[in-house]
Amino acid sequence: MEDVQLTFASEDVEKDYHTLIEKIRLYHPTTDLTMVAKAYQVAADAHAGQLRQSGEPYIIHPLKVAITLADLELDLETIEAGLLHDVVEDTKVSAEDIERIFGKDVSLLVDGVTKLKTLTYTTTDKEEIQAENYRKMFLAMAKDIRVILIKLADRLHNLQTLEYKSKEKQLEKARETLDIYAPIANRLGISKIKVDLEDLSLKYLDPDAYHELTRQISHKREEREQIIQEICKDLREKLHEGGIEAVVEGRPKHFFSIYKKMVNKHKTLDQIYDLFAVRAIVDSVKDCYGALGIIHDMYTPVPGRFKDYIAMPKSNMYQSLHTTLIGPSGEPFEVQIRTWEMHRTAQYGIAAHWKYKEDMNGVSTKHSEEEKMVWLQKILEWQQNLSDNKEFMHVLKQDLDVFQDSVFVFSPKGDVIELPAGSTPIDFAYQIHSAVGNKMVGARVDGRLVTLDYKVKNGERIEIITSQNSKGPSRDWLNIVKTTQAKNKISQWFKKELKQENVARGKELLEKYAKSKGMSLPELLRPEWMKIVQKKYGFLDWESVLAAVGHGGLKEGQIVNRLHEEYRKEHLAAMTDEDVLKLIPDKAEAVPQDQDLHQKKKGGAIIVKGLHDLAVRFSKCCDPVPGDEIVGFITRGRGVSIHRTDCVNIMMLPEEERKRLIEAEWEVSSTEGLKFQSTIQVITEERSGILVEISSVINAENLKILHLDARVSKDHMTDTFNVTLEISSKNQLDQLGNKLMQIPGVHEIVRTSK
Repeated sequence: MEDVQLTFASEDVEKDYHTLIEKIRLYHPTTDLTMVAKAYQVAADAHAGQLRQSGEPYIIHPLKVAITLADLELDLETIEAGLLHDVVEDTKVSAEDIERIFGKDVSLLVDGVTKLKTLTYTTTDKEEIQAENYRKMFLAMAKDIRVILIKLADRLHNLQTLEYKSKEKQLEKARETLDIYAPIANRLGISKIKVDLEDLSLKYLDPDAYHELTRQISHKREEREQIIQEICKDLREKLHEGGIEAVVEGRPKHFFSIYKKMVNKHKTLDQIYDLFAVRAIVDSVKDCYGALGIIHDMYTPVPGRFKDYIAMPKSNMYQSLHTTLIGPSGEPFEVQIRTWEMHRTAQYGIAAHWKYKEDMNGVSTKHSEEEKMVWLQKILEWQQNLSDNKEFMHVLKQDLDVFQDSVFVFSPKGDVIELPAGSTPIDFAYQIHSAVGNKMVGARVDGRLVTLDYKVKNGERIEIITSQNSKGPSRDWLNIVKTTQAKNKISQWFKKELKQENVARGKELLEKYAKSKGMSLPELLRPEWMKIVQKKYGFLDWESVLAAVGHGGLKEGQIVNRLHEEYRKEHLAAMTDEDVLKLIPDKAEAVPQDQDLHQKKKGGAIIVKGLHDLAVRFSKCCDPVPGDEIVGFITRGRGVSIHRTDCVNIMMLPEEERKRLIEAEWEVSSTEGLKFQSTIQVITEERSGILVEISSVINAENLKILHLDARVSKDHMTDTFNVTLEISSKNQLDQLGNKLMQIPGVHEIVRTSK
């Protein structure tokens, strides 16, 4: 370390650096921490001058991340990557620089974390994008689990400093953490991080409940701590007398677990069983069961509250004996009994049992440890098999459901199979093998025949009846099964069996649609444009796109219009603003002032309350379209004129004229196939070529421009385009507005009234 000249932006930075070094030395045998020191200095130099929103030097953040990784006792490469995880994203240091100084492994870790930085989870309208991003996340995870461990440490410190963010950002990050990151930490068995992520998320998602919970728990703390100390003292003495050496300690339940029980079971704090727990750590599995006997002899066990996770470990490798007892004062409490190895796994999860570690003799334990990473393998398999992004996201959300209970059933051979609560014999069959599920014709539970929608229960023995004559799974099974694996396997069977048929049909539908729109499909099928379509809809190849169109998963219009959009971009690229203006007809030519567009037909799309056989016409002042809130105005001699409720003329009506207003609404079924005109005002920065881009977006939406005029502001800073369009609904107009706002330089889009 003497080769590295260390500099510190503040005393806090220096203190955190020395804390990191001390933590590493506790578990790492080497005395050479030169590369860790170098990683710190490179990060400190790169982030020099940068501040966090708290006002602290930015280098504090990578140091805190590295300290968390050291708490998990991870290797030096991971520590170095933790210190450097933000430099490629936020500074001038390149990935090549990292590889040159620190080696390929550290560079790959930093690159993996950098890619995950782009993830922005939302539950609203970006599901496609989210699914694609989370595919990347799990690919990185499967490739090198350390990437995820760094990301979890990064997220933990971000939550610890979330108070400096806006209210909106706090809610967004807390929800994302609770939906994605805390469940991942749980599935990886890292309780040290999982607990903190959940409690911190709760603090921002439900602050009132969090602060009330902390107040109530704090109020009872002194009384509870005294009870815990007495119980721990008695247990130590009794276990020692029984020849079992144990470390016995008390711990309070974390806030989120208490909150979850209160919400899910509609209980008050006083009604929660185990607000505190006692943990006994012993030397061997034999001592675990010996201690259990002694403890049950000391206190009365609560019936039905004993769980043996040693004989039947959780899917995240967690092992312990759990039992709930009645304390000396009549208050229930939980006792956990485990060995030191089990305790380490409970704290660190997969970080304690990962494939990069070696045993004490330096022999790789990769194979045995990989067997424990079953869930990780499942994730990778799903990523490879599921070409549909929405399907993948659904799978992910379900599998990461932190509240999901499990049932344990037996195979005919006596193997224990873990399934989600509510699973059926079909789920069991596909858990055994996809071939068993595909050939399944019936099932027996404990020797008796059951229906396929039967909900299996803990301890039951399941036997699957198969037949070579089976024609395969039924589509109805998709509505019956509980597990994502079964749904995936059934869907894959149908897609594979009918793929060629769907591909042919999809191709036929694309050709037919293109022809109806006067387009040439071969002209549109350029490889680079096809790849854009594949990426947009989340497919690995063009055949999958055609198959999706064939079985109805995608509309042929979606595909052809997206290809045509690229075609138009290329052909409009050479056009000037003046060329575009020449193609737009004058308003007077497009829509004569003395008549409405499809007036007679359109009038039939309106229901006017209490009036029949009265002429209905659409006002020219506000151009109402289906989806707008509308109102009728009874004219003198010209029937009823229909206006938008926000029309200036309606809003400015004198009081005596307002009596002529009458309720009106769209008759949705009668608006299909009709066209309406509407005018929007697009305000942009003043730059050459922006009209071409606006026109290209409108064309890509297959909308007809009836009129267009443009003007430049007096200061030559902005352009204003008034565009009159032929559309079918307000929804179509809103969709266009969203697309136009994505054009660089577009400031505002306003619906105009004349």
